[in-house]
Amino acid sequence: MSDPLETLGLDPAQTALYSTVLRLHKATRSDLAQAMDGPIEKVGRQLDDLVKLGVIDEQSGQYLARHPAAALGRLIADRLDRLAEESRRIDSALGSIRGLIRDYDAGRDYRSGPFTVEMASGADILYESVLGIAVQCQTPPMPLLTAVPDERTMTDFARKFADPWVDAQKRKLLTVQAIIPVSTLVLPGVRDQLTHLLDAGGEVRTMDRVPSWFMTAGHEMAGLPAHWGGSLPDHAYNFYLVRTSVVVGVLTSLFQELWARAVPLPWGRRSDGMIPVLRLAAQGMCDDSIARQLGVSVRTVRARFADAMTELGAQSRFHAGVEAARRGWLR
Repeated sequence: MSDPLETLGLDPAQTALYSTVLRLHKATRSDLAQAMDGPIEKVGRQLDDLVKLGVIDEQSGQYLARHPAAALGRLIADRLDRLAEESRRIDSALGSIRGLIRDYDAGRDYRSGPFTVEMASGADILYESVLGIAVQCQTPPMPLLTAVPDERTMTDFARKFADPWVDAQKRKLLTVQAIIPVSTLVLPGVRDQLTHLLDAGGEVRTMDRVPSWFMTAGHEMAGLPAHWGGSLPDHAYNFYLVRTSVVVGVLTSLFQELWARAVPLPWGRRSDGMIPVLRLAAQGMCDDSIARQLGVSVRTVRARFADAMTELGAQSRFHAGVEAARRGWLR
């Protein structure tokens, strides 16, 4: 049988040396080389590796054993974190299979039948059509993906049409994912309505510029503007409802690409832990001070910094702070 500690990153020679350190509790390199009956240079390299792994400590030339429950417990926790991440990647791969199946079905539909296109006009028709499709969905909630490029559409949504969508989200008739311009966050009523949508389970991200309005409703219907790239209100909310999976598949891929580049709202659920850390860092506080202020560990503070850098697409903490300020996260 293989050494069980190999799973945690220790090879058999390191395991034997670690056991020796445990028995001696405190010893020099020479003492351990003599106990291991091996060259001091080789034993020294192995000791350096064990110190890096965190299973022993080095103090003034002497090596002190750490309690195995603490030392190996940390290695086990790190290993479990890696296994959890690998599991998430496998789940993501399994999820992508469903998307590939839809692509296959879309290609088959494209070859076997004509597109079903319906011209529609008016904001009321647009928003009511979405709710009607959600009600008729055979397996609710219906996934709704939408991109909004302009301030006028967001203003209309906040003033008149947000409440029914939020209610539908609460009733689990649909699940909303929306990408909007970051400039719309300061418009009257928009923040309140987006907060209601988030609280109901929706997701919203922002970009500097959204290329055009479009949406997908479920896996069989898409909405396209009469003029790609233009503002819906400027064209009397004229749009096409396209009932074919190949168009839905293309627009879904476009949405996912934009979503990966977009930034979550500064008051969203995932950002709750990151914002206080960024704000305190902007005041010049170090990690230890931030941890004490928030009542969390330094490790948690650093993890939240890493999350913020990922969400903001930043390469450094300084860059994250600049981007967070630009996005209005630090207000």
